[in-house]
Amino acid sequence: MLNLALFDLDHTLLPLDSDHAWGQFTVQIGWRDPVVFAQANAEFYDQYKAGTLDIKAYVRFATQALRDLSGDAAAVGAAAHTQFMETVIKPAVRPQATALIEKHRAAGDTLILVTATNAFVTAPIAKLLDIPNLIAVDLVLDERGIPTGEIAGIPSFREGKVTRVNQWLAAQGLQLDTVGRSTFYTDSINDLPLMTAVTHPVATNPDDNLRAVAQARSWPILDLFND
Repeated sequence: MLNLALFDLDHTLLPLDSDHAWGQFTVQIGWRDPVVFAQANAEFYDQYKAGTLDIKAYVRFATQALRDLSGDAAAVGAAAHTQFMETVIKPAVRPQATALIEKHRAAGDTLILVTATNAFVTAPIAKLLDIPNLIAVDLVLDERGIPTGEIAGIPSFREGKVTRVNQWLAAQGLQLDTVGRSTFYTDSINDLPLMTAVTHPVATNPDDNLRAVAQARSWPILDLFND
């Protein structure tokens, strides 16, 4: 029987928010005005932590730097992301996170990264972590291969994570309630819908709101980066 190991990414497997970090990186390489961007980015991040984020508005904001590129924008964006991976993401990968992934791989579980960060940012991260299946926010691309700022399909955010996991399983002829053990690791109260849908929720480096829920429901709490 298929067993699932579902992982959120930001502040769960990584001790940072990859979307936020990518935004900061675009400032560092001169793509965005540092003052204007930092203020807006911080406001969106606060909304995310509070559970009030408008995901469509955020995606339009987060992809603006790519849309503003001239010339061979797709190649420029890809090169910048390669630099981002080398300077920001790879140094942030912790052995505790890779050990957790490998434990589930060794058990024969199907590994899926389920993140509300867009696929442009996260696909290379999933590859780095050797997680073969990615459910992320998919982006509409223009004729240049650059995001238009719109989301393709249902965003993997809040209740959308449950929908997208069910869609992925349906494509395999499966359903979440008929697979074997389903484990989901996340830090965020935004992921409460998927936490309640799996058989084994694990609050991982949880925010204060999720920690309180986990304690009330006797869910395991894993402080992955404090071990």
